[in-house]
Amino acid sequence: MRNPYEVLVKPIITEKSSGLMSEGKYTFRVDKTANKIEIKYAVESIFKVDVTNVRTMNMPGKLKRQGKTKGMTSAWKKAVVTLKSGQTLPIFDE
Repeated sequence: MRNPYEVLVKPIITEKSSGLMSEGKYTFRVDKTANKIEIKYAVESIFKVDVTNVRTMNMPGKLKRQGKTKGMTSAWKKAVVTLKSGQTLPIFDE
């Protein structure tokens, strides 16, 4: 297993993900090569909670322009982690 801090890149806090927090679902940007088992282990070991489900999705890069120059942003991976009922993550309570 990899270091849990290498698997989780950062939490994603948007209007949609804030709505999911009331259902016990938390969204993270994760390493592109991480699998569901590594993501579950990372969240459980860092936050000391029980994970019941992990859903992942690959987010494609977007086309960006600056004048005549075209470029792409990096593709990345997103994970939605469901916790056991009654548990919360402290970083999202603020």
